[in-house]
Amino acid sequence: MSESRNLDELTECRIEETRKTVEPCSIVIFGASGDLTARKLIPALYHLFMAKQLPNPFRVIGFARREKSNEQWRTELRTALDQFSRTKPINEEVWKEFSENLFYCIGDFADKGGYERLKSLLVAFQNPRLANNLLFYLATPPSQFADVVEHLHDADLLRRQGDGFWQRLVVEKPFGHDFASAVKLNEELTRYAHEKQVFRIDHYLGKETVQNILMFRFSNAVFEELWTRHSIDHVQITVSEKLGVGSRGGYYEEAGAMRDMVQNHLLQVLSLVAMEPPVTLDAEPIRDEKVKLLKSIRKMRPADVEKQVVRGQYFAGMLDNELRPGYRQEPKVKSDSNVETYAALQLFIDNWRWSGVPFYLRTGKTLPLSASEVRIQFRPAPHVLFAAQCDGHLDANALTLRLQPDEGISMRFNGKVPGTSLQVRPVRMHFNYDTEFGAYTPEAYERLLLDVMAGDATLFIRRDEVETAWQIVDSIRTAWGDKPLSNREFYSAGTWGPVAADDLLAESGRAWRNPQPATK
Repeated sequence: MSESRNLDELTECRIEETRKTVEPCSIVIFGASGDLTARKLIPALYHLFMAKQLPNPFRVIGFARREKSNEQWRTELRTALDQFSRTKPINEEVWKEFSENLFYCIGDFADKGGYERLKSLLVAFQNPRLANNLLFYLATPPSQFADVVEHLHDADLLRRQGDGFWQRLVVEKPFGHDFASAVKLNEELTRYAHEKQVFRIDHYLGKETVQNILMFRFSNAVFEELWTRHSIDHVQITVSEKLGVGSRGGYYEEAGAMRDMVQNHLLQVLSLVAMEPPVTLDAEPIRDEKVKLLKSIRKMRPADVEKQVVRGQYFAGMLDNELRPGYRQEPKVKSDSNVETYAALQLFIDNWRWSGVPFYLRTGKTLPLSASEVRIQFRPAPHVLFAAQCDGHLDANALTLRLQPDEGISMRFNGKVPGTSLQVRPVRMHFNYDTEFGAYTPEAYERLLLDVMAGDATLFIRRDEVETAWQIVDSIRTAWGDKPLSNREFYSAGTWGPVAADDLLAESGRAWRNPQPATK
């Protein structure tokens, strides 16, 4: 008995030994005075340092136009850390040791002299690896990528050839605003660097629960056997937000939900949920399968878009007992704007595994709950025995992957209600990350920055992924054109979206399953 009782403990498997070594390097942040540096990058690096996961030695250099000394920059970052660190209070001894590795370089992105000063600073570290192993984080608008990359090349800081050292470029989304601009941006980035040196970061892929999709699928034979058209009726992917556009009205007028969320976050999750098993767990085989999946999505003509895609826009309504303004009343938004704050899609994947299975994706602003989840809705039981007795009211099984918040996995199945009568009711089997592991979940940027330093591109988006995703989105936006929103496409703040989105599923006898608040 004792042997079988301990079996679960014996089967734990550690895979991290295969991780690439993190070598001493310098991290150069372009746009170091910006919000991203203070809110995400420096807190992430501080926590990696505290966990002794950064290489020894390392340096972090902030590159920006504003004049300030090393000490001034360090003081600004220390103040910001009080607000944005995930651990509080700040460990002053750790911060002091960490901050000694922070330096500031004054320079304009288009000024050759700034790059010469940067090169001199790197040489002054008197360590060949700190001067040549370089991670360039472009926390800048995409319009400035070309200037930065060209000047880095001209200063001999960015090199294509392998000389025993490495240089890598990290860029944030948006990766263009359509297919054509994405192609142009990729050409600018790879003019002086190989594609393998470019790391396109989507923080969503750094979340533990998103990474766990592949672990869940390909380390559990019982679920992967069911992961086909034979067992699954449809899949719902929901990314909902309680917040409106707020101060981002100007940006949102140019982007909309389709560009802001569908092109990246939702299609990335879809590719992980539906991709085929990779031949290995290395970066390129995984990214190959993601691209193959995206290319398998059935192309939509304008007539298909009209049937399979819904857009929406919120008007004023109550949310959390507070009156929220409508989108057209938000700052920097046109009073007659047709920009979508909500999008719902029905996609079909034309491959052997998924033929005929609809995938429903939706995202929206000012919805009742902020949540990201994937719901696998299985086919209903045959209309005999209990299903026949329940006259169609027997709930189909479902598996829900809750990506955030309250991260976990739930299995929904039918069970007998205790008592003398025969009653059937759906019940839930639930796994919760916090309850099971009782350990912190690192911020996405911690994992992603460490992966860049190690040269592991698994969680980063390849050029062909970006371009394929834009082709999907562009076909939808082109079909919309300048067509105004209809009454059925508006929704009140605090509701789950427009009536037209419900119709999208109702036509096939299905319905949205809305994320639920956590039950502790």
